Amino acid sequence: MIGKDARQGSSGGPAPSGPQRALIIASFVSRVGNGLFNTASVLYFTLVVHLPAAQVGAGLTVAGLTGLLAGIPAGNLADRYGPRTVWLASLATQAATMAAFVLIQSWGTFTLIATLDRLAATASGAAGGALVARAGGERPAAFRARLRTFVNLGVVLGTLGAAFAVSAGTRTAYTVLILANAASFACAGLIALVGVPDYRPLPRPAEHRRAAVLADRPFLSFAALYGAMGLQYQAVSLLLPIWLSARTDAPRWTVAAVYAVNSGVCVLLQSRIGSRVETPREGGRAFRIAGLLFLVSCPLMALTADVPSWTAPALAVLAVCVHSLGEVWESSAGFALGFGLAPDHAQGQYQGLFGICFDAGQALAPVVLTTAVLGLGHAGWLLLGAFFAALGAAGPPVAAWAERTRPTGEVPAGADHDGPAGAPVPDTA
Repeated sequence: MIGKDARQGSSGGPAPSGPQRALIIASFVSRVGNGLFNTASVLYFTLVVHLPAAQVGAGLTVAGLTGLLAGIPAGNLADRYGPRTVWLASLATQAATMAAFVLIQSWGTFTLIATLDRLAATASGAAGGALVARAGGERPAAFRARLRTFVNLGVVLGTLGAAFAVSAGTRTAYTVLILANAASFACAGLIALVGVPDYRPLPRPAEHRRAAVLADRPFLSFAALYGAMGLQYQAVSLLLPIWLSARTDAPRWTVAAVYAVNSGVCVLLQSRIGSRVETPREGGRAFRIAGLLFLVSCPLMALTADVPSWTAPALAVLAVCVHSLGEVWESSAGFALGFGLAPDHAQGQYQGLFGICFDAGQALAPVVLTTAVLGLGHAGWLLLGAFFAALGAAGPPVAAWAERTRPTGEVPAGADHDGPAGAPVPDTA
């Protein structure tokens, strides 16, 4: 079973092992690059490459939908040949496709490169999640919480760095930014190559099937719930900024404050809360808590349109604090159930499907939030909060159902036979 390699640190929690430290550093480096590129990518494609915004949106949609196809096949490859091999290959592909963005001159080339990039990113999520599962140690919940903390911090630092390229607005500045992101994938791969063992595939039981995850109805149910709950991310990153700009008199700096608070709360609280959510049962309860917090935060966001301009920023920050706390509980639930219910020998396959459901929810989020929610105004916010609460309420019964259907004696991924159950984080490069 997955190794017992975590030692107690001075704080009483497990000190990261060598492979864990390498994965944390690799993920941090790659997410700094992601923050650099994602913040300014649309501006580069429209203002520097001079592609119409509609073409950029269409190309990204094609890439996003096509990228979903790589999840389960890449996961199966990771289970069969070892997760590090597939993860390194996907990182190398992402480094190449990202560097190729500086050469695009037409919509066709842009769409092709973006599609290859999304296929590689989906494969990276499936194989990377399986790799983290193998390095989870005795306390995988503490490891994944620490990992996600550094992932969030990396995105924040990358976003701050992107501000320089955006303010300069030149092709050279954007080129440097894109190549820096490409280099981050290459560096992450090198760190993993040196610091992470080449874990061999685990033995498969005789009844194993290549698409076994599709027959696991409890896991499918939670993956669908998690994908739908994923709309909460864009409630802060997309819906709230539009609402503040169009429906309130809040100062423009309020949007920047919202982003900063969201990132700060997640960085500060992920380890503290996430390390306590290890078993699927605990994950179900965490999912319910998240839904209740979103039920509170959504009406608070709606109320920013009903208060004076000097009060709106404070109310928006309060709403985002509550929402971000819900995000920490929600992500912790996803890690505990998404990995804790998966058989050790099929982690790649299961994480591939889990990523597909999440990405599908993210693809639908802009349409749902800007039409249904924004179109209904205050009522839309209330319905969104109730929707999240209903999803959260389904967490505990789905977790109990899933635990009842696990094979007798099966130990959740990342746990030793004598250690606690839990699940590591899928949030790698």
